[in-house]
Amino acid sequence: MHRAKSTENSRVILALTSAGYDVTNVAGHNLLKGLTDMNHVKKQGINGPIWALIALDSHNYDIPTNADASTQVTREGLIKYILDNRVDDGGWNLMLASKVCDPDMTGMAIQALAPYYNTNPDVKAAVDGALETLSKVQHENGGYSSMEGSCSESCAQVIVALTSLGINPETDLRFTKNGISVVDAMCLFAVEGG
Repeated sequence: MHRAKSTENSRVILALTSAGYDVTNVAGHNLLKGLTDMNHVKKQGINGPIWALIALDSHNYDIPTNADASTQVTREGLIKYILDNRVDDGGWNLMLASKVCDPDMTGMAIQALAPYYNTNPDVKAAVDGALETLSKVQHENGGYSSMEGSCSESCAQVIVALTSLGINPETDLRFTKNGISVVDAMCLFAVEGG
């Protein structure tokens, strides 16, 4: 779909899967084939492997074999790439050279790794470290900041990450500051009139 952004393929796969469509036959095209070459998937950086893993696991899809791929995508390869690209504080950042986590990317990485949390000790250790980091970088108003400052997306990504692990974002004290949960912080972005 895009020569450099495999996440577009991943998002379409997620949308069609959630609507009950067969992603292996969209006007005669198997959309999963767009997620078979690791060099293409990681061209965007950490974002590509994260969303490829989420898309592939959204319906436990088999990854088609791509004889032309420089490196065939596997779930193990995606997990390894994600784990190998943690930043110094234990989270993830779109800017791989960064030393500090971005709550959005950390939340997305946790979502991708969540299905492997109870079965892969390396994933469990990385996710536990990332949860600790997310707790530390949470603002006093319960929210989070990303590259553009405080935003609802950062709260949303953390909420989805927590729920993907069965953690209640409204009651877990690690994600509550001054009595304000990350869900409360998300609600601060609501505008008058709905």
